[in-house]
Amino acid sequence: MPRLRAYEGPALLSYGFRPFFLLGSIYAGLAVLVWLPVFYGELALHSAFAPRDWHVHEMLYGYLPAVITGFLFTAIPNWTGQLPIQGKPLLALVVAWVAGRVAVTISADVGWLPAAAVDVGFLALVVAAAAREILAGSNWRNLKVVVLIALLLVGNTAFHLEAHFHGTADYGVRVGIAVVVLLITLIGGRIIPSFTRNWLARISPGRLPSPFGPLDVAIVGVSAAALAAWIFVQDGPLIGIALGLAGLLNLVRLVRWAGDRTLADRLVLVLHVGYFFVPLGLLLTAAAAIGLLPGSAGIHAWMAGAAGTMTLAVMTRASLGHTGQPPIASWSTQTIYAAVVVAALARICAAIEPSRSEALLHLAAGAWALAFLGFGVVFGPALLHRPKGSR
Repeated sequence: MPRLRAYEGPALLSYGFRPFFLLGSIYAGLAVLVWLPVFYGELALHSAFAPRDWHVHEMLYGYLPAVITGFLFTAIPNWTGQLPIQGKPLLALVVAWVAGRVAVTISADVGWLPAAAVDVGFLALVVAAAAREILAGSNWRNLKVVVLIALLLVGNTAFHLEAHFHGTADYGVRVGIAVVVLLITLIGGRIIPSFTRNWLARISPGRLPSPFGPLDVAIVGVSAAALAAWIFVQDGPLIGIALGLAGLLNLVRLVRWAGDRTLADRLVLVLHVGYFFVPLGLLLTAAAAIGLLPGSAGIHAWMAGAAGTMTLAVMTRASLGHTGQPPIASWSTQTIYAAVVVAALARICAAIEPSRSEALLHLAAGAWALAFLGFGVVFGPALLHRPKGSR
């Protein structure tokens, strides 16, 4: 079966990862550079959202859905055997995403409801297209990923409604964060031990990662239950215990994947580093539930740490593999990895140590921009052009 249709259009529209990885990474870097002067009152936006909500929304429901879409429409052909979305249908999705970013940013001018409709419409299109492809391929096993994307759509809708009727978003934020963390536990739980096993079996025989099994199912279930409870209750010993238990179980899961044996391959190692921020976020949020830490520490462990690192890890690996390049982390790729980890740690520390927050926020923003804009610079040429000899 051919992997691609005969396609003579722009290389950028030949596969889902190309436009969404490139545009999503550039937007992630630029949005944070805009956010810092907004945070300090040096720049005003024309958004109907409060400044904090604009920042949260564009990270949670702006850049992340772009990267998730790029991953999804690159993975689905492998899951189902269906040919990938290309050309005009892919362009329509890209235009819908860009329109959502513009509409949210100028929503004070165009009105909150039209802006919400445009923004929410992108995720609705993604859910419909992904569900159609998976159902057409009878790939029921991966339909749960589409269900989580649908929950992300619900969270985005709630975000717009809360921001308009209550002045700031609350439940919509936590729904989105919980869904993203669950996506990482679900997808990461598949790809991290798989890539680790493949590399170790080829290079360094010995202890191998434990395959996905009943223990993983139980840990994902406990994590889902704890995160679902956290959406509605953030304080108290019970939610603290639930989140703490989920954090410890995810640490056990991570240890079982033999990440300590992957130091020589940064493409594999960074996946383990990214996943580490999942249990760290659970433990920090558990500490916040009993009043030991501010809640933002755990949230930024999840968002800047887990989501930021894992998306860059997946984007770099997929971009190398699908553009005909050897699966090797160059010095520039390793710099991208180091920058996003520095950004995550600096942002967590800024939440924990308010007296040093200004310097740490600037460090976090600069390192984040370096990581994501760096991805655009390093991988942009490959994403914009086909490998020689390909269609």
